[in-house]
Amino acid sequence: MADGGQVKNIEHDAEREARRRTALAQIRQYPDPVLRMRAREVEVFDEALARQAARMIALMNDASGVGLAANQVGSLLRMFTIELGEDEPAQAIVNPRITPLSEELESDEEGCLSLPGVLVPVERPISVRLEGQGVDGRELALELDGLSARAVQHEVDHLDGVLTFDRTTPEARREALATLRPRVVIAGSR
Repeated sequence: MADGGQVKNIEHDAEREARRRTALAQIRQYPDPVLRMRAREVEVFDEALARQAARMIALMNDASGVGLAANQVGSLLRMFTIELGEDEPAQAIVNPRITPLSEELESDEEGCLSLPGVLVPVERPISVRLEGQGVDGRELALELDGLSARAVQHEVDHLDGVLTFDRTTPEARREALATLRPRVVIAGSR
């Protein structure tokens, strides 16, 4: 029976990877121009906004991400989804504003669902105050530090058309762009 459990895990892992690939195929990839556009403020809080937020949370989860900005799915609304902790459900933040809570900065590697294969060091404030609204229009304010603070700053950057390699060292930027550069594949002759 132990073999049956291993096979089930393998099947589960294969299913999970298939869901991840399907989700990533729906997320805009660099150099898609929408990733460089500034998103506009949300003014209408309706069922369509709530549906978009739910779709983004599902995509984020299936892609194994911790955050996803609306422009990553082709929408220029100032909204992102985020998972702020393993014990908290993912949520959508609309019209976010960030204020650093300290001058202390920390550099850490960041990846991005829209920049496959790229990890670059990015220096960011270690704690921030996030203000915004929920999909129902209610105001919210959170004080965050660590990975949560880094993740919301990353997502707000997306909403402003800023990518991680815009905030890294010149050397890391060159390496990231080289990783993302399309390569010509020449088919071998038989």
